Amino acid sequence: MSRVVRFHQVGGPDVLRIEDIEPMPPATGEVRITVKAIGINRADILMRSGTYIQTPTLPSGLGLEAAGVVDAVGAEVDGLSPGDVVSVIPPISMTRWPAYGEVAVFPAHHIVRHPPAIDFVTAAASWMQYLTAYGALIDIAGIAAGERVLITAASSSAGLAAIQIANGVGAIPIAVTRGYSKKQALLDAGAHDVIVADDDDFASNLLAASGRDGFRIVFDPVAGPAFMAIAAAMADGGMLIEYGGLSAQPTPFPVGSVLAKTLTLRGYLVHEIIRDPARLERAKTFILDGLSTGSLKPVIAKVFSFDQIAQAHAFLERNEHLGKVVVTV
Repeated sequence: MSRVVRFHQVGGPDVLRIEDIEPMPPATGEVRITVKAIGINRADILMRSGTYIQTPTLPSGLGLEAAGVVDAVGAEVDGLSPGDVVSVIPPISMTRWPAYGEVAVFPAHHIVRHPPAIDFVTAAASWMQYLTAYGALIDIAGIAAGERVLITAASSSAGLAAIQIANGVGAIPIAVTRGYSKKQALLDAGAHDVIVADDDDFASNLLAASGRDGFRIVFDPVAGPAFMAIAAAMADGGMLIEYGGLSAQPTPFPVGSVLAKTLTLRGYLVHEIIRDPARLERAKTFILDGLSTGSLKPVIAKVFSFDQIAQAHAFLERNEHLGKVVVTV
C-alpha cells in the first residue's frame, strides 16, 4: 500500500484526504516513480475547488509536478530504468496521472532526467513555471534583448520564472504586483522596475515604465479591470498573452486601444507546448541548460511535509508568498 491525496467532494483545503491505496503498475508507455517532492500549483487549487478547466471524477487525485526515483517501467519504454533520478513534465490530465502520492505513474515521455546537482525540491518546482514562461516569452513572443516586457502577478512562480527568462535573454522585465509588500523582493529577484497595481497612479506608472514605444509583450494571468491601463501602455502591434483569469472582477475589452494600436489578445495554456513534441524538446533544452548554469533558479516560498498538504493549499491560497510551494514526501 502507498499513501495518496484525494478528495471526495470539491471545496476548500479541508476536503483533502490522505488515503492508503494499492499502487498501480505502469501501463505500456508509462513509468512509475517513488515521489520525493511535489510542486503545488494554482491549477491544483482550482481542481480541488471545482473551478478548473478539467472536471474531477470523484474521488479524484490531483497534482501536476513531482520529482523522485524511477520505481518501475512499463512495456515499450526505452531509456529509463529503475533507480533513475527524474522529474516530471506536467501531464495534460491530473485526474489520469495525479502527482500527489508516495508513488505515482506518468507517461514516459513526460519523465526527464534532471541535472545531478539539482535537488528534489528544486526539480519538483521547475517544470510548470519555466514551461509556462518559456512558452509565452520565447516560443510565442520571441522577446529580444533590450525590449521591455510587462509581467503581472510577478510574485507567482510563473512570474518569477518570466523575470529570470527575460533577464537571461537580455530583455528588461517590468513587474506588476498588487501591493507594496513584495516590491523590494521582486527587485531583488531581478525585476528592472516594479509597479504596484493598487496604487492610484497605476495607469500613469505603467505608461512611464513602458518606454518610448510601449510594451510589445505583456505576460498576464489576471485579466480584470487592469486590462484598460495595460492596453493603453502597449506598443503598436503589441500582444497581450493571457494565461489565466485570476481576477474575480469583470474584464473590460479595451476596444479603443485594440483598434488604435492593432493589438492582439493571445490566449495561452502550457498544454500547447507540452502537446507538441518539437516545441517541447526545444523548451526542455532551454530549461535544462538554464537550471544547469544557474540562470534559472526556482524561488522556493515554503516547503511542507506530505502530512501538511491541506496547510500547503491554504498557504498558497492566501497569496502572501513569493515563489513556489513544495511538499516533500
